[in-house]
Amino acid sequence: MRIENNFRKKVLTLGLLGVTFFCACQSQTQETTNVVKSDDFAESRLSSPRRDSIAQNQQENISQSKNMSKDGMVFIEGSAFTMGTNDGMAYEAPAHEVSLKSFWIDEAEVTVKDFEKFVEATNYVTEAERFGDSGVFDFENKNWTMRKNANWRQPEGANSKANGDEPVTQVSWNDANAYAKWAGKRLPTEAEWEFAARGDLKDKEYAWGDELRPDGKPVANWWQGEFPAKNMVEDGFAGRAPVKSFAPNGYGLHDVAGNVWEWTADWYDADYYKTSPREDPQGATSGAERAMRGGSFLCAENFCTNYRVAGRSHSSPDTGLNNVGFRCVRNADGQTVR
Repeated sequence: MRIENNFRKKVLTLGLLGVTFFCACQSQTQETTNVVKSDDFAESRLSSPRRDSIAQNQQENISQSKNMSKDGMVFIEGSAFTMGTNDGMAYEAPAHEVSLKSFWIDEAEVTVKDFEKFVEATNYVTEAERFGDSGVFDFENKNWTMRKNANWRQPEGANSKANGDEPVTQVSWNDANAYAKWAGKRLPTEAEWEFAARGDLKDKEYAWGDELRPDGKPVANWWQGEFPAKNMVEDGFAGRAPVKSFAPNGYGLHDVAGNVWEWTADWYDADYYKTSPREDPQGATSGAERAMRGGSFLCAENFCTNYRVAGRSHSSPDTGLNNVGFRCVRNADGQTVR
C-alpha cells in the first residue's frame, strides 16, 4: 500500500517549485519560503516493508544478460583527484583528495531503447508503474505534480511518449540498480562519477572548463532564462535531449552536465566529505536517500547550478521523476565485483 502523507498533499495543492524531492535542485542565490525540506521528503517516501519485498523479489529474480560487451563504455584509468569544492554549497565541501581504481563507464546515459531491452528480457515492472503515478514537471503550469500513469514509456503521463534515443527517466534508484545487475554492471559511486565527469580537467567548475557559456553559447542541456518563468531554449531543447546531442568531455562522456540527473550507488550524507576515506570511497554506510549527480534540463542560473561537476543532490530510492535517469559502470578486468 503506497504511503500517503502531508508531503504529497503539499506538492499537489501548492505546486511547490523548490522541493528537493522533485526538482533535485537547490537555490544558491536566495532562500525560499514555504518549501518542503528534503527531510520531509525522506520521511514521506520511505518504503513500506511490503513494497521493499516486491522490489527485492524482482531484483533477486533478474538474471544477468549474456551480453557483457564493453561497447559504448569508456575506460577510466585509476588515479587521484580533488573531489568536491570549497566554493559551492556546504555539502559539496571540503574539497578533498580521493584515489580511485580503474573502471569502465557508459559514455552516455542509459536510453529508453536500452531500458526497453531490459524489460523485454526480464518482464521487469518499474516502481512508477506499480505506484500508478510519478513526479512530473508541468511546463504549462510551471510546477511539479503527481501525474497518473507517468512512467518510463510515457514520462509526462498518458499523452506522452519517450523517444528511444533519449535518456530513460521515471526510473527509481531500485529500478536503475536492477538494470545494472542485468547488464553485468553497477551504478557508479559519487567519487567515480565526479572523477569521470571532470574529464581530466583539474579544479574546473564545469565538465568543459570554468566558463558556463564558452564563446557565449551553452554546451549542455540546461535551462537558459529565469526558472520557472521563461526558458529561452538557447541550447535547442526545452526538455530532455537525445543522448550525445552535445560534445563529450575530455574522457569522451556525454551529458555529464544537465539533461537528466543521474543516480549513483552511494547513500547520501551531507557531511560525508568531512570523513570520507581517501581510497575508493563508497559513500555512507546507510541512509534514507541515494545521491544523484549532474543536474538536469531544469537547472538554471537563478535557481539551480548543479550542472557543475561538484554539484550534489539526493532522493529516496523509490523516487521516479521525468528529469532523473542513470548511467552504469563496470569494474576493470581482474577486479572483484563490489
